[in-house]
Parts: sequence; structure tokens; C-alpha cells
Amino acid sequence: MSRALGERYGLLLLLAGVCLFFGVLPASAAAFPTAANLQAVLGNIAVVSVLGIAAVFPLVGGHFDFSVAATSLVSSITCAALLSDHHAPLVVGVAGGLLAGLVVGLVNATLVAVLRLNAFIVTIGTATLLPGVVQWYTGGVGITRDIAQPLRDLGSGTWLGLPRVIWPVALVIAACWFVLGQTAVGRRLHAVGSNPAAARLVGIPVTRVSFLAFVISGGLAGVAGILLTARNGGGLVTSGVDLLFPALAAVFLGGTAIDPGRYNVLGTVVGALFVAVSVSGLTLAGAADWVPDVFNGAALVVAVAVSTLLARRRGTP
Repeated sequence: MSRALGERYGLLLLLAGVCLFFGVLPASAAAFPTAANLQAVLGNIAVVSVLGIAAVFPLVGGHFDFSVAATSLVSSITCAALLSDHHAPLVVGVAGGLLAGLVVGLVNATLVAVLRLNAFIVTIGTATLLPGVVQWYTGGVGITRDIAQPLRDLGSGTWLGLPRVIWPVALVIAACWFVLGQTAVGRRLHAVGSNPAAARLVGIPVTRVSFLAFVISGGLAGVAGILLTARNGGGLVTSGVDLLFPALAAVFLGGTAIDPGRYNVLGTVVGALFVAVSVSGLTLAGAADWVPDVFNGAALVVAVAVSTLLARRRGTP
């Protein structure tokens, strides 16, 4: 029992230990345990958490989706372009950004679920293609003019002492947790990811379930793109893509917590918080610029190894 609890909540205990360490370390003690740093950390995990959850849905179904960060970039640029270049109302800009994410998800879904192409190759290709399209459209120049003030306020303002952007992210987290853990869609997706042949034999529409997973992933990446626009005050051509590895680190770290051996929504959020807190502490402690990159990479490798071992213990492929 104690071993199971240790696996389930080990990452939370490690997070608490990291907070304590940087809170008392002389180099970071003055700035780390402050409300301003807490707000910065929570604001920074907003996009990463949603991107991580976007990647969770295909992973639960047995597929990788490496295009979530690039999709969020396209969504962000689409939203900013509609608002700035075409003077569209805010609701149209947001809807356009979400639609862009859904379109990418539909393309990935068709290629992987319907045509049965390798998801690893397809989504890496998509992740390479989309930033090129953005560079072509923007000429390498960010779009920051005439961005609606309410959207800017969402990205930079606070409410009840917390960044405003955290509140819609909390709704996304709750909705995705419910879908994956409490609905027939989630149960079918887990069944497909565990054993697609067995799932097909018991009547689960494997193709349809896999298709839906990629569409949901694209839609969530679209949400992340809107949040990215809010955080940046516009569409920046270099933003989003660099969030892929922190998001994947959060996903695989999350696979070691809450529901060990399975990709899960709450674990992904804890993983994102762990990465963000650690990077914040390292930065405030005066670590060199390359240290956060090394930490993210090491965290990803260790998380993949641990989550894979836990999955094998559970008997999950």
C-alpha cells in the first residue's frame, strides 16, 4: 500500500522538495518564495499544460503527436492575423485560431487513423511543415498590432491573486480529466491504446476513436495557441515550437504520478508544474543559460524511462 502511494504521489513529494530547496538556497531564497514568482510560474505553465494534455489524448490511444506545439503556433498566428491584418472582431479571431488547430488535427487524424500512416513520421512532418508556412505568411515578422485589449488582459492580468490565464486552463484541465477518466470515450481510448486488436474484437470502432483523439489534440493545441497569443500580446513567429519538449517532459513525468504507468491529465499538470518550478529556481539561483535546456532534456529522458517501466509493471504495452 505504501509503495503504491509512493508511486502515485512521489512526483508531488519531489515537487515539494524542490520548492523547499530553492526556498532556502541563499542564491534564490529572496525571490523564489514570493507571490510574483508564483504568478510567473503559473502563467508560464498555462500553455505548456494545455499542450501536454493535447499530446496525452493520442498517447493514450497508442500514438505520438509531435505537432502540438507547431499547431499552437499556427493557431496563434491565425488569431493574431485575423485581429491585426483583417480587423476581425475578437470572437472571430479566437474562433479562427481554434479552427486552425482543428484543421491540423483533422489532417493528422485522416493520415494516421484513416490512411494508417505512421503517426511518428506524420506528426514530425507536420511539425516541420507548419513553422515553414508561418515563416512564409509572416515574412518572419511577428503580428502584434491591433490585438484586442481583452485578449492582452487575459495573458497579462490577474484575478483573485492568480494570473487570469490560469482560470480558463483550469476549466480545460477539468473537462479533459472528465472525458478521459469518466466517459465511454476515455475508456475506449484506453482500450485502443492498450490493445487495438482486442478492442476491435469487442466492438470498439478503433479507427473512429483514434481519429477523434487527433481531432481533440488539434483542438486543444488551438486553445494553447489562443493562450499563447494572449501571453505574447500577439502572434510571434518564434513562439510555441520551443514548448514541445517541456510539454512532452510534463506528459511523461505525469505518467509516473497520480495514475502511474498511464498518461493522465492531472499527472501532466503536476509534471508541467515540476518542470516550471525547477527551471524558475535554477534561473533565480543564477544558473547558466544552457542549464534549463539540459534540465528539460534530462527530465524528458528520465520521465520516459520511469513511465515505461511503470507501464510494463502494469502489463500495458
